[in-house]
Amino acid sequence: MSESRLLDGKVAVISGGASPRGIGMATARMFAAHGARIAIFDLDEAAAVEAAASIGPEHRGYACNVTDRGACQAAVERTVADFGSVDILINNAGITQAAKLLEIDPEGWDRILDVNLRGVLYLSQAVVPQMKKQKSGSIGCMSSVSAQRGGGILGGPHYSAAKAGVLGLAKAMARELGNDGIRVNCVTPGLIQTDINAGKISDDKRGEILAGIPLNRLGVPDDVAGAFLFLASNLSSYITGAVIDVNGGMLIHG
Repeated sequence: MSESRLLDGKVAVISGGASPRGIGMATARMFAAHGARIAIFDLDEAAAVEAAASIGPEHRGYACNVTDRGACQAAVERTVADFGSVDILINNAGITQAAKLLEIDPEGWDRILDVNLRGVLYLSQAVVPQMKKQKSGSIGCMSSVSAQRGGGILGGPHYSAAKAGVLGLAKAMARELGNDGIRVNCVTPGLIQTDINAGKISDDKRGEILAGIPLNRLGVPDDVAGAFLFLASNLSSYITGAVIDVNGGMLIHG
């Protein structure tokens, strides 16, 4: 079996990973099945610990507010103390808000930009020194089809802006860190069925969305986890600064 395990001996940090039906948790499970030891970071330490334990006793959960640079530093230090390294970071933590342009207030703008974009910066800054020491690492960042098509599904313009910012930040990191053996890539999911959007899509809206998806189904968390697994593993060892669309063909672009 070990022949087919893509992440044997690797340590993976996954932010925002405690939600039982979320993309972070699906990614944690898939990575663990491929031999990685997982550190789940979440705002709620008890939920992070419980989520990690549900995968297996060798995994850990830590409190981490990704908008607080000190908290990111502390969580990464605890991870390195417990596991000895950090080989993979999945910047998954994110929040959304449905709002029209003129409804976006300063607080909403700050909240959406802080978690979705500033959090990617702070957590990446926290793991990069360790990855530089190891001369290797893979960072996967969660963007969204919303960044490419200007929203139009659930999140407002500030969400599109934050997720577009993730694309630019990740490409800049890829350019700067390549010499250190650190790869940085993005995944841009379409509409994935998770707790964040459960019950928020009317049947009419759902039909309308499906009509625009060539594969004729909404995504599930494992669809995104599979892309992150590829980007975390040596299968993608010559890929950095890339953006992988995981949207069933919703956005086929030249």
